[in-house]
Amino acid sequence: MSEGPSDRSERGPGESRAETPVEVLMYSTNWCGYCQRARNVFERKGVALREIKLDDEPEQRPKMLERTGGQRSVPQIFIGELHVGGYDELAALERSGELNKLLGLAPDA
Repeated sequence: MSEGPSDRSERGPGESRAETPVEVLMYSTNWCGYCQRARNVFERKGVALREIKLDDEPEQRPKMLERTGGQRSVPQIFIGELHVGGYDELAALERSGELNKLLGLAPDA
């Protein structure tokens, strides 16, 4: 079975991603600035990100709404089954050092 665009992380040439013990999933859109900021956080950490772009896969929006309790904005980020929320919540986790713990990374990763 081949991977679709939402099933693989976007990688640059020669770029590798760290395997984390949990899946990181982000619902996003192609034009969202906060989605890009969230992508950058995970890229800096070398963490693979599974991304569902709602403008490319609009049929996924009901699933996102169900999983987020009705949150309509993007990004909506999940680490494993934990709903982190959007970029602001992700940035707060990063500042506090909790993000690395959730990802199973060393404190200074």
